[in-house]
Formats: sequence, C-alpha cells, structure tokens
Amino acid sequence: MPATISTYVFLAVVIVACPALADEPATKEFKPYTESITGTDLKFDLVPIPGGIYTMGSPAGEAKRKSDEGPEHKVAIAPFWMGKHEVTWDEYDQFAFSMDLKRKTREKVDPATQDAKEKASDAVSRPTPPYADETFGLGRRNQPALCITHHSAMEYCHWLSAKTGKAYRLPTEAEWEYAARAGTKTVYSFGDDPASLVDYAWFVDNAEKPQQVGKKKPNPWGLFDMHGNVAEWCMDHYAADTYSKLAGAEPAKGPVVLPDAKEYPYVARGGSWDDDADKLRSAFRLASNLEWSVQDPQRPQSIWWHTDATFVGFRIVRALDEQENLVGIKSPIVKGKGSK
Repeated sequence: MPATISTYVFLAVVIVACPALADEPATKEFKPYTESITGTDLKFDLVPIPGGIYTMGSPAGEAKRKSDEGPEHKVAIAPFWMGKHEVTWDEYDQFAFSMDLKRKTREKVDPATQDAKEKASDAVSRPTPPYADETFGLGRRNQPALCITHHSAMEYCHWLSAKTGKAYRLPTEAEWEYAARAGTKTVYSFGDDPASLVDYAWFVDNAEKPQQVGKKKPNPWGLFDMHGNVAEWCMDHYAADTYSKLAGAEPAKGPVVLPDAKEYPYVARGGSWDDDADKLRSAFRLASNLEWSVQDPQRPQSIWWHTDATFVGFRIVRALDEQENLVGIKSPIVKGKGSK
C-alpha cells in the first residue's frame, strides 16, 4: 500500500522570481557543471534548474488524461541540478558490477591509503548478479541503464554521493514534472501536437528499442530524453490520490511521498521507447507493479533487477540546498525484510 498523507513533509523555502533561493550563500555557484567518476574517464553533465512555482498535473480537458493527474495544483520548487541525460550503462556498471573495486584490485590500491570518499563508496552495497542479461540485447555503450529497481536506482545515488562528496538522489515527482515542463503549460514541453514528438523523443512510432542518450532535441531547459527513451524513476511512492491531498490555496512546498520498506508501487515518469504518445505527456504518471519482475524465479525476488521492465531507467538530481526530509536519504528496502 502507498504511503499516507502523513508521509508528506514540506520544507518552507523562500522562492524569488525564479533563479535561486533568497538566502543562497554568496559562495555557492549555481551554473552548469560536469561531474567526473573518480578512477575512470567517465563524465556527465548537470543542468541548473531554477526554483519557482508551477501548476502540476493536467487540466480536465487534456486528451488521454488519467484521473490520477488531477486536480491541478500549485507547487513550489527550490533550485536543483538535474542530469542532462539519463544515467547510462557506462556509469551504472561502475557501481552495479563493482568495476571500480575491480580496477583497484588490478592496480593494487591499498584500501587504507584511500581518501574518505573512496572508503565510503567502497562500503556501499552492490547489486546481486542479474538473473538474465540485464540489457536484454538492447545495447550498452551510451545507452540508458534499464530493468533496474527503484531500490537499485536509489543505491546508485548513494554510491555516487559517497564517491563524489555531493548529495545526489532521484528527483521527487514534483521536481521531475517541473523540469520536464521547463516553464511550459502545454501537453509536451514543445507544445500540444504529438506529431512533433519525433523530433524530441524515442517512442513506439520511431523506435524498436531504447536509443543512445541525447540524440533528439532537448527541452527548453536543455534536458534530453525527458519524453521517451526510458521512463524515469522518481523518489516518490505512487498514490493515486496524491494531488487531491496537495490541492489548496497555497502552493505545496517540496512535496514528496517518501520511500519505505515496501517495494511497490513507485512513480516512473516520461514514458518510454515502447509507449504510445499519450504516455509521454508531461503529466503522465506510471506506477510500478509486480508484473515488472514476473519472470524472476527467485524467492524472494531480486530487489535490484526487474526482469520485465525494459522501459524504465532514471536520471539524477542534486539540490542547491537540500530540504530537511531528504538529507542523506537512502533506500530502506532490505531483501526478504520488506513487503511487496
């Protein structure tokens, strides 16, 4: 069962016209930057997303609208950085298959001589081996990581945070939609006509599998593949009535339905290469379920890999000033200890 309204904890933030919090430290720069994964030649770009207030959800008259997309409500979002692209296998493999640890073994690195960040990242739990080819033959080089669970995506963020010394995490559902809309109020970030999707997204009309990241046009804030390619995990537990609990005269500040020991359902956004155009709408919400691992014969089933979700991946964010209930957050799921 999804979390109740008591899970919602809102941080009172001061929002100025758009770019940043009023009390942002003068020494903190809020601009695009490139992150490096220590010990590799892997780098990825992050885009600054300005804070502001927007209308979350879809209007009653939007074509193909689902009931869980309403009512529309105002949400206040604090500034954060978001990955320009979805996390790729190149990046995820360093964590999932302990490639960083194997490199250190080859190079005869003395664990005792490592800095605190490397020691901390080495201590993060890694995924168990997947039951089948985790890529399902759909490609690896510069391809979005897929078939991973919400827990696995959160633990990657935990590992990356330890390794870099920066607090990376999954976006909240409210942050994700805010970034996807990029200041627009239309069905998609480029307008209302699904015929234009071919310029911005990989979906069922133009793809038979996921594609390398960043090959289509970005949205107005410079984010690629927010529509299509792979659906993207958000922090939140899915609840069909979330929006009705947030609707009110004042904007909801930093809303999130926090993760707990239950493995389902969680929210994925953006639609995928295997979806019709209506599921790529900025407001569309997807809830994970047991069928995403129906072919997994293990009992209990893996908390790391989905055998039937070739359509789901993730991207990361980093808050400019983290809200209190997300500081140091990590997945609470433990194999065999939680509940479906």
